[in-house]
Parts: sequence; structure tokens; C-alpha cells
Amino acid sequence: MNSPAADLADGLVPWYRERARDLPWRRPAFHTQFGAWGVLVSEFMLQQTPVARVIPHLEAWLTRWPTASALASATPAEVVQQWANLGYPRRALWLHRAAIEITQRHGGTVPRDVEALLALTGIGDYTARAVAVFAYGDRHPVVDTNTRRVLARAVEGRAHPAPPSRRDLVLMESVLPAPEREAALFNAAAMELGATVCTARTPACEDCPLLRTCAWVAAGRPPTADTRRRQARYEGSDRQARGAILRMLRDAAPASVSFELLLPEWPDPGQRDRAIDSLIADGLAEAGDGTLALPA
Repeated sequence: MNSPAADLADGLVPWYRERARDLPWRRPAFHTQFGAWGVLVSEFMLQQTPVARVIPHLEAWLTRWPTASALASATPAEVVQQWANLGYPRRALWLHRAAIEITQRHGGTVPRDVEALLALTGIGDYTARAVAVFAYGDRHPVVDTNTRRVLARAVEGRAHPAPPSRRDLVLMESVLPAPEREAALFNAAAMELGATVCTARTPACEDCPLLRTCAWVAAGRPPTADTRRRQARYEGSDRQARGAILRMLRDAAPASVSFELLLPEWPDPGQRDRAIDSLIADGLAEAGDGTLALPA
């Protein structure tokens, strides 16, 4: 009789080999051309951003800066400009800073060691392990939102996972296959299943390779509390004001824009001013003599 971990691997890995989406960062040619740097850039861009939006930005970015050293030589203004409307633009500055650190500390090669990756700007537990696993093939648990949901249902019998904690890595480690190749595939498969089948609101259980072994299905699919933090509405938010101002700065670059011309008709002047202040505080804009511009 198989263990729960073996049941998961036996169900997920063959399914992934057959059903995984054809995404750029999964192709051998992508790894041959861009290596770990390409994986790192893709992981930065995929944070809180749908795959379909990332793909064209990723291709354009790596065409312009195919290595960490190439990006390290760019200016912050060029980086923010290239990030365009991908969202959460601080990621662009973090990636730029990480590229400088990789160039200065590691000779331009993205490190393999998880602790060395964690020491880079903008890299947390997920991204560090994702690079070590998907770029270098090492065996580590990789846990994102989709993985947590798959584990909650298949292993714990919960409709939704508990709030994120270090316990997530421990649980994923407990079901990870021992061979490195199988472990890497299992990590990718769990994320893929959560993104395409075991979704948060409408899981397609009848199409799931874990249907017969899933603890949640076996328990009758009981409801449990959804503890996910709800993102604030974009329309009318400070984020929308920030985005509108940043778009004006990108359109004007390399010139600056007078403060008087920055969203003069915005319905909430206080919100407009907060947006300007926050862009300056985040290093995404620089104030001059009555003007605002992308960072030099």
C-alpha cells in the first residue's frame, strides 16, 4: 500500500508531464539561453501577476537584458520604463538591485545556494527555493498560494489553507519525492494543479488526478474558512493614482513633469498628493524644482 506522499507523487507527476501548460520558462531552450537568470526574472514578474500578462513583458525584458550583469548596468529610470504596466513596480527596482548584487557578489551568476539567494534584494522563501529547484534542479520544498491550497485539500481535508507559516514548508517537505528530478516535477505539478484545476472558487474535482486520494473529497468537501486577504478595490484607490502618475512619467521620460500637470483633474487632490509622496518614498520617482521624473 502506498504512503500518502507516494499517492500524491504517483498522481501529480504523470499528470503534469501530460497536461502542463507550455510556458516560456518551462522550455529547455529558455534555460539554455537565459539559465537561472531567466528563471529569477520570471519569478519576480509572476508575483501577484497573471501568467498571460507576464509572458510578453518577460520576453521583452530578457531580450534587452539577457544577463544579470546587463541589467546591473541599466539606470533605474530605464528599468521602471521597461516594467511598463506590469504592476507593483517596486519589483522592477528590487530586481535591478538584485542584479547589481549578483554582479558584485557572484560574478554575474545567479547563486544556487538558498541562503545566498535569500540575501538578495526582493527575494523571499518562495523565490529563493523556486530558483534553486527550477533553475538548478536541487531538492527543496517550493510553496506558493496554489501549492498551499492543493496541500490543504489533498492532505489536510480543508477547503482552504490556514494562514501562511513556516509549517507550509514542513508539510511540503513531508510529501516531496526523494529523487531531485521527481521532486522538481512534483513542486511544479502542485503549483500547476492549483492554478488550473484545484482553484480557489471553482475546483474541477472531476478532472483532478488526485480525486481518489484527496482527503477533502473523501470528507465530503466540507467548507472551511477562507483566510485569504482580500485585495482592496483598484478603482479609486491610491494604487490607481500611483499608476496613473507613473504612466505620465514614463510617457514623458526622460523629461520631467510639472507638479501642476500631474493629474490636475483627479477627484481627490489629497490622494493624488499621497500617490506622489509614496512614489518618491519608494524610489520610483524623483522630485526636482517643482517637477517629478523617473529616478535617474
